[in-house]
Amino acid sequence: MIFWACAALLLMAAETFAPGAFMLWLGFAAAGTFVLVSVLPLAPIWQAVAFVVLSFVSVGVYLQFFRGKEKPSDQPLLNRRGQQLIGQALPLESAIVNGQGRVKIGDAFWTVQGPDLPAGTRVRVIAVDSMTLKVDPAD
Repeated sequence: MIFWACAALLLMAAETFAPGAFMLWLGFAAAGTFVLVSVLPLAPIWQAVAFVVLSFVSVGVYLQFFRGKEKPSDQPLLNRRGQQLIGQALPLESAIVNGQGRVKIGDAFWTVQGPDLPAGTRVRVIAVDSMTLKVDPAD
């Protein structure tokens, strides 16, 4: 019986070292098994079965009610620099030749893809693919 209490505490403490790894929910299952074994004397095999069932239930509760329930951010593009650039008009630093060129944004150079255009032409960012900006001529 004391085994399940120790297992619950250890699993819950392990969550601090590996956050998001379901240890907390397995700790709840171990605590539930401890309570069950305290009320009903069960053979070790039935204790293990109870722990497995309660583990599935507790992880299911997590998945159903807690996962993905974060509040939407007021700044969804905060760490998505490329996405922040969509819609901006920028001058070409180097000409787009064979579909490839580059622009300077701040102190960084970005590779751009689009129709062939001479250097200095203003282009508008229409999409982002990894670290490459897709551009069209700005109106």
